[in-house]
Amino acid sequence: MHQVYYQAAGGVVIDDGRVLLLDRPGRGEVRLPKGHIEAGESPLEAALREVCEETGYAGLEVVADLGTQQVRFVHRERQVTRDERYFLMRLRDGRQVARGAHEQQFIPIWVPAADAPERLTFEVEREFMWRALRWVAEKQG
Repeated sequence: MHQVYYQAAGGVVIDDGRVLLLDRPGRGEVRLPKGHIEAGESPLEAALREVCEETGYAGLEVVADLGTQQVRFVHRERQVTRDERYFLMRLRDGRQVARGAHEQQFIPIWVPAADAPERLTFEVEREFMWRALRWVAEKQG
């Protein structure tokens, strides 16, 4: 089986007690925004770019680094290893930009923060959501 390795970065966007998720009805998934880290791009730059591209929200600010986890899975007869890094983000403003045709497969949805972990399809993304919620709770408490 062919082996593939890449790095991805994304964001957990929390604003006013809500979390920005991506509904992907074509696959029956609810995800966090993330994508490939391009050559010459830092994980932070990739996370900001990917969240903007996939959600349309451009006025983002990074609040904290939520760390990295490695994920392994089989996709199209390939063994994929992906290092995923997420950042906690908030909206600086509500500014939005047009999303590309590829990103139209994602429907941005705001859900109450307390409901967000159970809405996510994949365990690794639930873990990052919990990290973000713990960070926010510690700063507020």
